[in-house]
Amino acid sequence: MKNKYIFVLTIAIVCSLLLSLASEGLKDLRNKNIEIDKKKNILTAVGVDVDNFTVLDVDKSFIENDIDTLIISLDGDIVDIKLNDINEVENKQNGKVSYYYNSKEVLPLYRAKAKNVIIIPISGKGLWSSLFGYFAIDAGNFSTVKGITFYAHGETPGLGAEISKEWFQSNFIGKEVYDESELLSIRVTKPGLANGLYEVDGISGATITSNGVTALLKRDLERYKNYFIKNKK
Repeated sequence: MKNKYIFVLTIAIVCSLLLSLASEGLKDLRNKNIEIDKKKNILTAVGVDVDNFTVLDVDKSFIENDIDTLIISLDGDIVDIKLNDINEVENKQNGKVSYYYNSKEVLPLYRAKAKNVIIIPISGKGLWSSLFGYFAIDAGNFSTVKGITFYAHGETPGLGAEISKEWFQSNFIGKEVYDESELLSIRVTKPGLANGLYEVDGISGATITSNGVTALLKRDLERYKNYFIKNKK
């Protein structure tokens, strides 16, 4: 009986060790997949069609579009910090993601020099889940929308999940977030009611998700407002 328990314990230890080694061995691959997924969505936000891109295509397009990563302070100043050195903390109640270097809050920012566009990460709350995406605007006036993507959410297929579809995201292109010096952002209305440069049509049957997009855009754009003011041409 004693040998039986020793045998079971040995098997358990060996299996745990093998699982640990496998997890560690796949860590780099998993991190690379996450990196590529984010890059694809950033490229999509600036108007690049990545549907048939390989990993090499994604990295090549990032270089061709001269996309670099900046970390800025809440005051809008560029700080000498690497993206890998900041920690992301999600507020589970409102979906807001905050970024910290040690205990200091900072903000990541992507700049596509070839297209004169900046891209900011956006996040908020929909009906069933947090929404994560990227929002691209002109780097000259910090107002004209160049694109938007949503790449991670758990909204209802055919309803709130439509935020991931091209028809919804293309509605934002050419809209404006500033009215002269006032940051208005963009309001997602009921379907068919959008009017002017600061509204887009929402999704039928997905009012809460649409309201969530309105709220997260306003909040996240406000966080970057100091950078916009300091760099607006």
